[in-house]
Formats: sequence, C-alpha cells, structure tokens
Amino acid sequence: MIELQSLFGFRLFHEDLFTLLFKYVLNLLVVFILIRVIYYRIHRKKDYLFTYFLLNTLIFFLCVLLNSVKLSLGFAFGLFAIFGILRYRTEQIGIKDMTYLFVVITLAVVNALVSKKISIAELVFTNAMILLMAWALEHVWLTRHEAMKLVIYEKIELIKPGNRLLLFDDLGQRLGIKVSRVEVGRIDLLRDTAQLRVFYFEDEQSLPGFTDLPPDDGDD
Repeated sequence: MIELQSLFGFRLFHEDLFTLLFKYVLNLLVVFILIRVIYYRIHRKKDYLFTYFLLNTLIFFLCVLLNSVKLSLGFAFGLFAIFGILRYRTEQIGIKDMTYLFVVITLAVVNALVSKKISIAELVFTNAMILLMAWALEHVWLTRHEAMKLVIYEKIELIKPGNRLLLFDDLGQRLGIKVSRVEVGRIDLLRDTAQLRVFYFEDEQSLPGFTDLPPDDGDD
C-alpha cells in the first residue's frame, strides 16, 4: 500500500508543525494579555482589539511561512517598517495606540522568527519582560489615565489658538468634565463644524461641579 506523503508537490505533514503550534500559542497568549488584559481595561477601544489581534496573527504567519524559504532577516525589519508606518486615513492614531501597534508587530516578528539557537526560557523571558514593562508603565508609573471623548463641535470660531480657554470652558460645561487638552481633527467648513478629541483625567472629575464619567469605549 502506497502511503500518500505529498499532494501536488506539497508535503502533507512536516515535523516543524509542532514548533509552529508552540510559537503561535505562546504569541497569542502574550498578545491576549497585552491587549485584552492590559490595554483594553484602561483604554476601552473595541475597534483596536480587532486590529491588534488580526494584524499580529497575519504578521506572525507571514513571517513563519516566508522565513521557511530562507529569506534574510532584513525581510523582517523591512516588514516591520512597512507596517510600522501605516496610518489610518479615517482616523489619526494616538501616540500610545501607535506604541501598542509597534509592540504587537514586534511580538509577532520575534515569536515567528526565533531560531532553535534561542532557548524556550529566553523566549519566554523576552515576552514576559515586554508584558511587565507595558503593565508597569500603565499601572505603576503612569497612574493617571487620560480618557478621551470624540465630539462634533459647531462653534468653529473657538478652535482658534487665541480662544483656547473659551473652548475649554464651553466643552467643560457641555460635557460635565474638566478638560485637560483638545486636539482638532477634521474641519467641515461647509457645515461650520470640527471634529475634536477632548481629553480629561479621570481622577480630576470628582471635583465640585464635575461629574464622574466611565471610560470612553471609542464607539462615539
């Protein structure tokens, strides 16, 4: 009886499959802790969950499969650079969100291209230190969380730099928060409206005259 070992020139099974499974499970576990446990509990942006998890998985398997054809390590850095300079045209990514994007890409590349010269202990230590650093920065050193609300604002004359204090006062009265800073996004001159990102510190909202608000989920 002839044992079928290939189909259309492709091998049906390779012993490196178990190595691939181990790498992917480790990668997925680390990304889950980073994004779902550390990132989402603070920033509450559901849309980025889809982006971070799927982008990490795509880059992981892209690196694994293309690395099997003996591409150089320069390919990994080139891929890192290509995805790293991505910008969404519909919405500008914040600095911290972009940093998490870099971390997600880095984890995929590191876990996918690690060679057998690196021990499992070293690989686990590397992933653990990345998680520890992200957790420490979010919960220990940067204890003040700056939340954000997206607002369509009609008093377009107040977005001028000279009217910044009036803008803060107006937004504070309307939203019931103490505004820390405002970023002006898209401006619609036809409707005389502007898209604003209104930032506020949650620990300051217990002051008299302001109402505590839950973290913004990014769906406004």
